[in-house]
Amino acid sequence: MSEVLVLVDHVDGAVRKPTYELLTIAKRLGEPSAVFIGEVGKGAEVAEKVKKYGAEKVYVVDDAQIKGYLVAPKAEALQQVAEKVSPAAILIPSNVEGKEIAGRLAIKLESGLITDAVDVSADGGAPVTTQSVFAGNYTVTAKVTKGTPIITVKPNSAAPQESEGAGSVEEFSAEISDSAKGAQIVATQPRKATGRPDLNEAAIIVSGGRGTGGDFAPVEGLADALGGAVGASRAAVDSGWIPHSFQIGQTGKTVSPQLYIAAGISGAIQHRAGMQTSKTIVAVNKDEEAPIFELVDFGVVGDLKTVLPAATDEVNKRKG
Repeated sequence: MSEVLVLVDHVDGAVRKPTYELLTIAKRLGEPSAVFIGEVGKGAEVAEKVKKYGAEKVYVVDDAQIKGYLVAPKAEALQQVAEKVSPAAILIPSNVEGKEIAGRLAIKLESGLITDAVDVSADGGAPVTTQSVFAGNYTVTAKVTKGTPIITVKPNSAAPQESEGAGSVEEFSAEISDSAKGAQIVATQPRKATGRPDLNEAAIIVSGGRGTGGDFAPVEGLADALGGAVGASRAAVDSGWIPHSFQIGQTGKTVSPQLYIAAGISGAIQHRAGMQTSKTIVAVNKDEEAPIFELVDFGVVGDLKTVLPAATDEVNKRKG
């Protein structure tokens, strides 16, 4: 059975949930192998985590020589692992960094690339992807026909399933070219912690729009009660009520949670493009003619400042 490489998404060795989702998908396609680009000393710790989700091998690439640089060195390292292994496919998290790595890798391997897949299945061994395209108006299936299939997959596209793998660790020495070190990071600033899940990975998102009038307290209260993240429409961001990092849509983030609650959001196509692949969508809006109601699984016609606190109280009551 051919190996399927999964690029480990982590922060200083702390493995993030999309990695486990990709390993679950990789099991459909072949033998899952993880590629950890980070501190060698944390390789064994990472291997213990990923083997619980089926990783048979863990290729550990020391990042000592590429720290402080942008993504080009990671693409080179992954290229060299792929050339050694000749995998059936390469799966990469569909975030900003992951998609840039995937694009560079596709050029280096002269292979086809599919981004933002929301599902991947096997068709006679060849990966077949499902994507939401044209601002979420169509769902298409596609497959790579040249080289090694390189696929970036959106978070929450699969439920992580535990399946014990061997998790054998193999240190891999990558040769990074000088040209890959052309862009260097000169300063970083940690994102302020909110105590909520990352918007890109959250299973539950509560978003507010123009209908909040700038008061996001009801949105935040329901999100906290549900253990979810807070999002926003462009109208709320443009009004200066909430930072751009919370924006969901064509000019913001694209999310695919299990539950998406849109409060006071009209449902313009630009916003729908960023959340239409959510598994269950609920809308709260005073305007019963709002376009968002064409999309939802459940709709509530009412004032979010009344509906959301009532929902929050009920959630907290049932939790208690």
